[in-house]
Amino acid sequence: MSYVFVNDSSQTNVPLLQACIDGDFNYSKRLLESGFDPNIRDSRGRTGLHLAAARGNVDICQLLHKFGADLLATDYQGNTALHLCGHVDTIQFLVSNGLKIDICNHQGATPLVLAKRRGVNKDVIRLLESLEEQEVKGFNRGAHSKLETMQTAESESCCCLASKGQSSVPKSNLVLPALLSCSAMESHSLLNPNLQQGEGVLSSFRTTWQEFVEDLGFWRVLLLIIVIALLSLGIAYYVSGVLPFVENQPELVH
Repeated sequence: MSYVFVNDSSQTNVPLLQACIDGDFNYSKRLLESGFDPNIRDSRGRTGLHLAAARGNVDICQLLHKFGADLLATDYQGNTALHLCGHVDTIQFLVSNGLKIDICNHQGATPLVLAKRRGVNKDVIRLLESLEEQEVKGFNRGAHSKLETMQTAESESCCCLASKGQSSVPKSNLVLPALLSCSAMESHSLLNPNLQQGEGVLSSFRTTWQEFVEDLGFWRVLLLIIVIALLSLGIAYYVSGVLPFVENQPELVH
């Protein structure tokens, strides 16, 4: 997959990035003190923070942050350092310094989605799930507060209309729209989880396929599909003795 490092040690000739890959804290510190850019990137748009986080080098992550590394930097696929991270202490450092746990890359994948796909440690998965749950609860509290504000504003407007002598408006004209609005909101809340689940599965499949094609190359994928198709035809002929898609074939005598 595109987020898995392949021969990282030979992918860069930038000393700072190589030090981040190797986990060489002292050398990284000397390079940064000598003026190296903490946000320098490799050929895939990854900074030293991406590489250090992917290797679980939390000390180097802290060092880069101290020298001004951008924690929100994304690579060319929209991955933050958190998307490539698979270690508890590194995740805690990044989140505590402002990285959002539910941020999505260009394929719509969150750090939790990529962590599950890579098969990282269960403790990491539990931590990411817990952090995402906290984020969702915080969002819901904010949405609930906004809803209460809207309801308060509506009630105040009704009181204002009544005070201006418009109390002749039937209460049913005010109650019915409110009931319809509540009913629509409840229906949406009931249907939304299924819709989100279906969209999540489709998005995950699409992301996996795109990354597979990117890593292997379009022509190699096409060649692989052709080979699989030819093998399937060969197996079908071996089993049945009949070539698929060919008419008027002589019957075999067993």
